[in-house]
Formats: sequence, C-alpha cells, structure tokens
Amino acid sequence: MSLSSGHLLGIANLDAEEIVRILDTAETFAEISTREIKKVPTLRGRTVVNFFVEPSTRTRSSFELAEKRLSADSLNFSASSSSFSKGESLLDTARTLEAMAPDFIVMRHSQPGAPHFLARHGQASIINAGDGPHEHPTQALLDAYTIRQHKGKIDGLRVAIVGDVRHSRVALSNIHLLTKLGATVVACSPPTMLPRGLETLGCEVTHRPDEALEGADVVMGLRVQLERMTSGFFPSLREYARLYGINRERLRRAKSDAIVMHPGPMNRGVEIAGDVADGERSVILEQVTNGVAVRMAVLYLLAGERDKAA
Repeated sequence: MSLSSGHLLGIANLDAEEIVRILDTAETFAEISTREIKKVPTLRGRTVVNFFVEPSTRTRSSFELAEKRLSADSLNFSASSSSFSKGESLLDTARTLEAMAPDFIVMRHSQPGAPHFLARHGQASIINAGDGPHEHPTQALLDAYTIRQHKGKIDGLRVAIVGDVRHSRVALSNIHLLTKLGATVVACSPPTMLPRGLETLGCEVTHRPDEALEGADVVMGLRVQLERMTSGFFPSLREYARLYGINRERLRRAKSDAIVMHPGPMNRGVEIAGDVADGERSVILEQVTNGVAVRMAVLYLLAGERDKAA
C-alpha cells in the first residue's frame, strides 16, 4: 500500500479512500506500542530528517518515536541550532538536507506552503508537520483515528470546533478531513477570529458556542494563538473564557456521550476549563498516544510509494 502523491502535504489533496487507508493502517501499528519490545524493522535503512523551524513538543516527539519504532535512522534539526538561524534561505537549507540523501523530511515551518516548496525542490518524501496557520495533516488524522475509536465511525457525527479558528492549522485540516468522511462540522469563533469563506469548505459557521455544542458528538477546543496575533482580537482572556471557553455548563448542550478533544498545548481556564480537560469525557491524552501509530502509518505508506517509484 502507498500514498499516491509520494508526500503528505495536507488533507485538502487527499481523497476519502486515502484517508481511510491511513486510519486502517494506523490500527495495525497501534498494537506495536503494547509490546514489550516496541520495535519492528519496517523502515530499517531509511533516513528521516526532522526539520522544525517552529517549536513543537507533541508532534516532534511523536514523529521521533514513530521513526524509532519503525527502525528508521533519524536526524533532528531545529531552527535555533541550524544555519537557518543565520539567514540561510529555505532553498539552500533544502539543498543541504537533500545532499544527505534522506528518504523523508518531516517539516514544521511558520510560513504556509513551505513544505510544498520543499517537495518541488528535492527527491525526499515531505511530510507537513504544520505550516503556519495553513494545515497540520497528521494532527487531523490522529484526531479522526481517536474519534473512530470512540464512536466507531465518522460519517453522520456532529463535530463542534470551538476556538481560534483563524490562526489554527488544526481546524482547517480537520474541516477538510471530517467533511470528506461525512461528518457535520460546526466551526465557532468570535467574529474577529473566524476566516471569511469558511462555509465554502462544507462546514457550518456560528459565533455562538452554545449553538455549536448543541447535540454535538465531538467537542474540539482550539488554543488561542496569541503569538500569531498582531492586534487585539478580543477584549481580554477573561472575557474570552467567559464567552467561548468550554466548561461543564456549556458541555451539557452536547450529547451525553460526547467526547472532548484538544490538539494541545492547552491554555487551561481560557479555551477549556481544567476540570473538562481532565474529566471523564476527555480523550486529550489518547490523542497524543494515537499520534504515534498514525505517524508510523504515514511513514510506512510513503515508503511504499518510494519503493514503487524505485
């Protein structure tokens, strides 16, 4: 099995069949993490470069663990410890990385489209680990995997995404993925934090969180990304928490068996209350666990495409 494009640059260019193939493959890899020896020789002899220009805890460590469990060789770069911090261009950095003949480059960058640029200027398979506010495909895949674990399906579910949609790459990838698999997605933000034209992607839009959560099967909170804001998008964090924070009272509008998700990192007490994040409906830590299996699946399927092309 393989992914037809040879890269994973976003969810927008995947069809429903490819998405389901990744989720099904992740199920087969999840069992490896329960073994005493959590390693298989699937990618032995393959090299993965992890190139992270933006900070990351969950995504980076998850990819590194996925690579180790598949027996790949990993090389880790960060912006602060590479020539990128000295003013080297992205093209020169790409050429330097390609000179090391990696099979895969996992890239996180602050600029939308940076992984797509890399894919046009090299031979390695590129995996987008987040490009600015654009997309974060593996996060959406692990979110879908987690939803399917708990609900048994995605088709027909109502998913409420509440928070800073404007600056969230997670929101965009999830909207693409969940609507392709038949879910009803409701995006909810203050008017200043909701991008124009979101309805054209097939989701519903509201500025009222109570309306978004009404009858929801899945409630997904999004972090307020203050580092991407150049002006005031809301009066204060306290005001935002009061009007848009996911708390127990607001959660009562969702279905009684609704699950609560968050891609992390969380601003506790802002977009999500601490007792909700740690509550019985929360699957936030499961999302982290599932990220390893999903990223193993992506690497495995891209390796299959490389083998076909060889």
